Amino acid sequence: MTFSSLQVDLITPEIFLCAAACVILLIELITKPQRPCAAAWPLTVVSLLVGAWLAFSQMDQAATLGLNGLIIADPMSALLRGLTCVVTAVALFYARAYSEAREVWRVEYLILALFGVVGMMTMIGAAHLLTLYVGIELLALCLYGMIAMQRDAVEAAEAAMKYFILGALASGLLLYGMSLLYGLTGTLSLSEIGSSTLTHLAPGSLPLMLAIVMVVAGLLFKLGAVPFHMWVPDVYEGSATGTTLYLSAVPKLAAFAILYRLLFQGLGGWLEIWQDVLLVAGILSIGLGSIIAIAQTSLKRLLAYSTISHMGFLLLGFASGSTSGFAASMMYAVVYSVTTLAVFGGMLALSRAGFESDQLDDLRGLNRRNPWLAFLMLIVVFSLAGIPPTAGFFAKLLVLQAALEAGFVEIVIAAVLFAVVGAFYYLRIVKLMYFDDPRPDLLAAASHSYGPGVRLALSVNSILIVAITPWVGVIIEMVSKTI
Repeated sequence: MTFSSLQVDLITPEIFLCAAACVILLIELITKPQRPCAAAWPLTVVSLLVGAWLAFSQMDQAATLGLNGLIIADPMSALLRGLTCVVTAVALFYARAYSEAREVWRVEYLILALFGVVGMMTMIGAAHLLTLYVGIELLALCLYGMIAMQRDAVEAAEAAMKYFILGALASGLLLYGMSLLYGLTGTLSLSEIGSSTLTHLAPGSLPLMLAIVMVVAGLLFKLGAVPFHMWVPDVYEGSATGTTLYLSAVPKLAAFAILYRLLFQGLGGWLEIWQDVLLVAGILSIGLGSIIAIAQTSLKRLLAYSTISHMGFLLLGFASGSTSGFAASMMYAVVYSVTTLAVFGGMLALSRAGFESDQLDDLRGLNRRNPWLAFLMLIVVFSLAGIPPTAGFFAKLLVLQAALEAGFVEIVIAAVLFAVVGAFYYLRIVKLMYFDDPRPDLLAAASHSYGPGVRLALSVNSILIVAITPWVGVIIEMVSKTI
């Protein structure tokens, strides 16, 4: 075995980001700037953009196994790895002023964010259960640290502890399911597992069903889908808003990838086992998320239950078991990430020292205080609700169309009804921004924590949600070709 035969060049983006993280840490320790992360922050963003360029440069790469079958490089992994870097760079850009004001902005935070991206990229390119698990745990460990970084906040420590304990339980489920798969098939390679289950195991094998259910249960926790959603509202609310942005927007692209790699490439021959699990989890997530969100007064908790609902739609696309369904789910994950960037970016822009802007009441009369930001939030909220002509509407439509083509008529009808219920709490945000009078303390406070750069980025981010609608057909065709 030679170094070149391992095809290490397939993981160039990951190697670059690991090296960049080490260099950035050393630079910060050596220079000791007076302002925290004065050098680390721009270097981190530049590193992420270079990592995105390295990933996108592999778009023409035919599906190739590397590192003795541990990883796979294909157009889908190149696209998702590149988008992960871009979304992370934008998230850190939005969060800078907020995190600096709350003393969360330390070089350790940025290093954890970079290694979290490496974990997500590892998941996206996994062709082996071992690689998949290493990527999942690397991301999880980084998130635990990022959530707990706000040391003087009891809520952050509590959120990190809850996430850690429940995450350990989910990892145990996932590992036990993987060990059963290994015992049944004699391999950890996803492609070999697929062929082994088809040729050596009888249909309806109880150990195989147990293995698949346990693996899917572990993945549902990582997604925050029902019935493993308990951690999502508490962690979203307890984390600093900048960390919540990273947690909610960035990992969803990797979540799509691990579902695709594991369920389609590894267990595609046993669709009838995991399809029913995803259907039940999907419709329960949509229903529970939409209904409970109505009662929330915290904007973070509302968005947490909204996330649970959106993950339900993502699961419905997978449950269809077709290429069009997978493409629709991938499109949904991308649109959700971009939209989440904008909504949390708006929250961060409204926040300032001593004021979090994380309650629904904080949005009262926003149109009178800041018409520009109110308009951008209007676009974003419409996209989350699935109202045309936003990208969120077309993403939902594609998922429901794929489910309908698979014959799940009752599920589609229920999903549409729950989506209508969910539109209520989104439109309540619009009502607060445009039709309610602002609180006197908010009307008097004119200072916000954003500069012209954030203003421009938020504008582009939000308008993009509407601007891409004429090219939705072209985009979904391009996405389908990567799968």
